[in-house]
Amino acid sequence: MKTFLKLGLAVALVAGVVALATAGDEVTLTGQVMCAKCSLKKADAKQCQDVLVVKDGGKTAEYYVEKNEVAKAFGHTCKGEKAAVVTGKVTEKDGQKWISATKMEEKKS
Repeated sequence: MKTFLKLGLAVALVAGVVALATAGDEVTLTGQVMCAKCSLKKADAKQCQDVLVVKDGGKTAEYYVEKNEVAKAFGHTCKGEKAAVVTGKVTEKDGQKWISATKMEEKKS
């Protein structure tokens, strides 16, 4: 019985890793939307750009929000920050993580 449970757990773990590795899957991230230029003071930011800053434990990840209709409807956060839940597809371009939002909502406390 223990062997059967271990095998089942191993199969579930592998299936989970494969599901995470599949390109193009939508993810939901919760964090703070800030401006790369005005709030985060990024040296390479030449213009305002929304960035979702996600803190998980002691680690911080930044996801640049692609400018699309969903992001425009959410509104730009220039100075300051706004708690948000963002759903979309994550890609990597030039060493930065980008999220193409299909849904953005202000997080309710």
